[in-house]
Amino acid sequence: MPARAAAVRLLHDVLTLGRSLDEVFDRHVQGLPSSDRSLAHALAAQALRWRVDLDRLIDGACVRPLAADARARQVLRVALAGRLRLGTPVHATIATSLALLDGGPRRLVHAILARLDREGATLGDVPTLPEPWAGRWAAAFGPDAVTALRAALGEIPPIDLSLARAVETITWASRLDGCSLEPGHVRIGGSHRVEALPGLAEGAFWVQDLAARQVVHRLGDVAGRDVLDLCAAPGGKTLQLAAAGARVTAVDRAPGRMALLRDHLVRTGLNACTVVADILEWRPDQSFDRILLDAPCSATGTFRRHPEVLSRRHPRDLAALAEIQRQLLARACNWLAPGGRLVYAVCSLEPEEGEAVVATARASGVELQGTERLMPGTGPGDGFFVATLRKAIG
Repeated sequence: MPARAAAVRLLHDVLTLGRSLDEVFDRHVQGLPSSDRSLAHALAAQALRWRVDLDRLIDGACVRPLAADARARQVLRVALAGRLRLGTPVHATIATSLALLDGGPRRLVHAILARLDREGATLGDVPTLPEPWAGRWAAAFGPDAVTALRAALGEIPPIDLSLARAVETITWASRLDGCSLEPGHVRIGGSHRVEALPGLAEGAFWVQDLAARQVVHRLGDVAGRDVLDLCAAPGGKTLQLAAAGARVTAVDRAPGRMALLRDHLVRTGLNACTVVADILEWRPDQSFDRILLDAPCSATGTFRRHPEVLSRRHPRDLAALAEIQRQLLARACNWLAPGGRLVYAVCSLEPEEGEAVVATARASGVELQGTERLMPGTGPGDGFFVATLRKAIG
């Protein structure tokens, strides 16, 4: 019961107030035992992954439509996520749901759940992508890609770990009962509680999606080089660069997130110079051999881990984000040494934040050497657009 109440509150904050699940999770599960915390997260996450399909069932069983933000709808989403995705028995589903409501909605919710149970309601093999994203991605990438994206939305992703010392890859893969897909990386099942993993507190590794690691690899060999990491916090790529032997200057404007980055550096024993500054106002006192700009974006490529992004974001956000991205890229190009390499990346699937942004880079004195898209469901992890740019010598 406490876990389901927490899940309902989480859905309200995410779907009505536009917050991220990670942002509000701890507040709503404070004081709950570990098992209830896990159940609350599972219920909320499944309700978000399957929201379109759950709402279709709810709307089909209603005589009058429920408001999108109605508490009864949130309770029904959580109830059906538990019943149809986690296997909660029907009697427990109904009893715990009714306890979360007062007055008239209790009869309505009871009637809907009972009707769906009588009719043998089920969910499909994979969830339905919400609009307008489904239509956009079908037009941009084709039906096969959309099929893979739907499958990615329905799966709990694995946890990727980056190691502070790549020479310990085999040791940690064995100790964590995981597998390694490249030196310095270990992948484990997504059901693990990261904070309980042996080695985390000692600084042996940090959580970092495998696709994000590929972004850093596009900088090439960074050992002994001066590398500028822009929009760096909370620091996974900074740590990866430092572990590879780079002399890293990490810049981000968010003091709280930069404090997390510094904590990670202390925990792992890695070194980087950290600067709290707005890149649009700050300027370095040197040029850099390598620059990484992982720009702020819509983050639609992260929906495997953060399914709420497909509800929190809308295509109308893209124009403003793309304008900031163009400004950041133009600034970064000024700080690239002759012959240097700049990698521009966004964890977005939207062409407005990828191809359209780097198309403007030539005006800043750099040449586009190549672009690629890493796609959820077919790529190594989250979705990214990655562009490699070079400044000519002389």
